[in-house]
Amino acid sequence: MNLKPLKSGSDIRGTAMGEKPNLTPEAVKRLAIAFTQLTAEKTQKKMDDVVIAIGRDSRLSGIMLMDAATDGICRAGATVLAFGLCTTPAMYMSILTPGFEPDGAIMLTASHHPADKNGMKFFMKDGGLEGAQIAKMIELAEAMPSPDTLSYAGSIIEKPFLPTYKEQLAQRIRDGLDTDVQMPLLGLHVVVDAGNGAGGFYATLLESLGAWIEGSQFLDPDGAFPNHTPNPENKEAMASIREAVLKAGADLGVIFDADCDRAAIVDQSGREINRNRLIALISAILLNEKPGFTIVTDSVTSSGLSKFIGEWGGSHYRYKRGYRNVIDEAILLNKQGIDCPLAIETSGHAALRENHFLDDGMYLVTVLIVEAMRLKQAGKTLGSLIADLQEPVESEEIRLDIKGEDFQEIGRAAIARVLDYATAKESWHIAPDNREGVRINFDLNDGFDNGWFLLRLSVHDPVLPLNAESDVPGGIHTMLSALYDVLKDEKDINLSLLQAKLNA
Repeated sequence: MNLKPLKSGSDIRGTAMGEKPNLTPEAVKRLAIAFTQLTAEKTQKKMDDVVIAIGRDSRLSGIMLMDAATDGICRAGATVLAFGLCTTPAMYMSILTPGFEPDGAIMLTASHHPADKNGMKFFMKDGGLEGAQIAKMIELAEAMPSPDTLSYAGSIIEKPFLPTYKEQLAQRIRDGLDTDVQMPLLGLHVVVDAGNGAGGFYATLLESLGAWIEGSQFLDPDGAFPNHTPNPENKEAMASIREAVLKAGADLGVIFDADCDRAAIVDQSGREINRNRLIALISAILLNEKPGFTIVTDSVTSSGLSKFIGEWGGSHYRYKRGYRNVIDEAILLNKQGIDCPLAIETSGHAALRENHFLDDGMYLVTVLIVEAMRLKQAGKTLGSLIADLQEPVESEEIRLDIKGEDFQEIGRAAIARVLDYATAKESWHIAPDNREGVRINFDLNDGFDNGWFLLRLSVHDPVLPLNAESDVPGGIHTMLSALYDVLKDEKDINLSLLQAKLNA
């Protein structure tokens, strides 16, 4: 059984519904057994002492695949702690929570992807599995005999975790506001959009703490996602929460993806606070408490964000794309003595040191709501914290398909060609924090460092993502024209989208 196509970085992801699904119950059962074996090996426990927690988001295939995973774990001889509907961050928190503390946890989710997709995320006490561990698990799963030949020696304990996780978030709000009153959020109006994923309970949490939640929408789990894609980067989803906030006259709106490891907000004016704005906002809150922090982000963040973090007394450290990459780098920097409380991607994946560097969009929103309440009591808004964030005049993302078979080698060669050209070209400045692909800064229209592009190789797909930003009109055309001249003879790279942008 070939399970390698299911590997997606540090997760498992595939098609679970339709004519040709590859994330089948058989595949999930095998992977669950392999994870249980790895967990027993890691904890040095006998199999009948191992406990694995399982949860799912609202996807239509979730119950079917959770049953398959449960069957696999029980056939391996371990105990299943069945959580039912849950969020990805809550699955990890259960490992650290007295009264639960499973040895490992599996979340069935495909995050923001379409309804026919599903996937598996895996956790042990030291965090989520890394790519190499996923690869090892796949090898074990492929090599094992049919799971149905194993006896059903394990057991199942049904014990929902979301009520406990909900109380943990409530306590973070009380602690953040330094109060033990029953309703610390009285006077704050928050619209919650759960996108019919697993996060609808957040609205009732806020309401129980005194917040007004009129206008909240799509709170009921529905794996068909009938209202909009559960994705804080999706234009339609963000337009929907924006409209809801303005209609309700709320102080802010919050939106989650299906498994709640990503989030974004909308302020009372309807301004979307995601991507660079979201990073700037949480950075300002942290740096206001203690200047001098280093903030780790992915590679596509803007020059204006770097300037903003510096003006708030911090240092901006750009790293590679991928939420595990930024989290692992932040952990490493702290071990090296660099004070780094936050790892965050422009996609909304955010991990705070105070929360075990767990990738948790709901926890991030909770921190923002605490600050929103503080500011409202002072007659201010969250948006006021990022009033000085310089945003680009133009921004663009283009994905250049690689046509050759060895796409990684072709992509690396193209990047090397751009690097060689930049080294010899005086007007092309290789960014000092270039840690992924090639990031080139430009001085446009007699300005200084007011434009850039980043060309990098996708980890999994035969694609060269190209991001560009300019602080002056026409800057992107100038930069991409120059880049096209460097790449135009690359026969194995499809430059048609780049050409179309230049001809528009």
